[in-house]
Amino acid sequence: MTHRALEMAGVIADRLADPGNLPAVSTTHPQWRQSLAHGAPGIALLHIERAAAGLGAWQRVHDWLRFTTSAPITSGPDSYLHYGAPAVAHALASAARARPGTYTRALVGLDQIVAADATRRVAAAHARIDRGDCGALAEFDAIRGLAGLGAHLLRRDPDGPALLKVLSYLVRLTEPLERDGTLLPGWWAASGPSGRADDRFAGGHANNGMAHGIGGPLALLALALMHGVKVDGQLEAIDRVLCWLDRWRAGTRWPYWVIRDELDSGRAAAPNAQRPSWCYGSAGLARAQQLAAHAVGDPARQREAETALIKALSDPAALAATTDVSLCHGYAGLAHIAHRAAADAMPSTASQLRTVALTLLDAVSPVGADPAQQTTTVLDAAGPAFLEGAAGTALAVITPASGTAPLSGWDACLLIA
Repeated sequence: MTHRALEMAGVIADRLADPGNLPAVSTTHPQWRQSLAHGAPGIALLHIERAAAGLGAWQRVHDWLRFTTSAPITSGPDSYLHYGAPAVAHALASAARARPGTYTRALVGLDQIVAADATRRVAAAHARIDRGDCGALAEFDAIRGLAGLGAHLLRRDPDGPALLKVLSYLVRLTEPLERDGTLLPGWWAASGPSGRADDRFAGGHANNGMAHGIGGPLALLALALMHGVKVDGQLEAIDRVLCWLDRWRAGTRWPYWVIRDELDSGRAAAPNAQRPSWCYGSAGLARAQQLAAHAVGDPARQREAETALIKALSDPAALAATTDVSLCHGYAGLAHIAHRAAADAMPSTASQLRTVALTLLDAVSPVGADPAQQTTTVLDAAGPAFLEGAAGTALAVITPASGTAPLSGWDACLLIA
């Protein structure tokens, strides 16, 4: 029997059926049309997955993709997986996977743009490392950086030279960087987590998140290996990141980041109750480590990662810190990650993860809740967006509620599968 959360997802999809019916405050913003995180491509993903599963009409997909591609698409330095040409390419690739043979011509052009941009960015990153400078989160992360572009390349052209260049760069990124006589992790950023100068991070920081930290590169290196794509040093790079995470682990949690004083002392400040989200937190990082353990054939580490995920998603304090139902950092995203992890888990933990996923779905759509009212609440609070709003919430509940894997592969942009 399917979960009642599917009914809520259907109501959300109906409310987001027509781009012409959404509030102008959203759709008239120039960036909205090509923003995966906040705009039209993310809503298209919802309709693509529902159409692929026989839950919605393909006409809705066509309407949203037509809206997305009806204006010039940003490419080059101002584009990244969640904005511009890569974002549009991800939506079209999801539709093409669900309905082979569609959008072929548009995808060929966009794939070439993404590969060329990734190649340029890799060259710039190597030049930065050659200078001995610290990098920026946007150079390598899953949202704005090369890990995100690599996720699209792995999906669309796994044998192509652009992906190999990205992976080789990520290997080099994990090598220590010497600054002022101190060895820093290679992904040390001179800025704060926002990407801007911040007095609280005067000495820089090492970011551990999936969205903006080393979690994304770790997941891409692992996923590529699982798909048979390997470059020199890849196993060693995975091991370096895993050893770093082992060093800073506190029970089933990892600090969102490590600042210079903590690095020098070897001790991170005791974290307060943290939400175990995809973007920052134990859910995303534990899934990345599960993938890495699976890729390198380390059953002990895989069991450890799966156990950490179960504990994190069952921790009352962590769940109390989870205050919404979003994909990025809410209950729907946690349910989706638990369901995805269960599919790859060992028998001893797979059933526990499936049970956890259903419990999290109950938090998204409690017994007796009115799906129409829930939809209104989510739209009013967070809008229609993919990462933090209604479209992502609806997408994230489909697979755990129906007990299936995504038919469109929409979650490749999260680097969790």
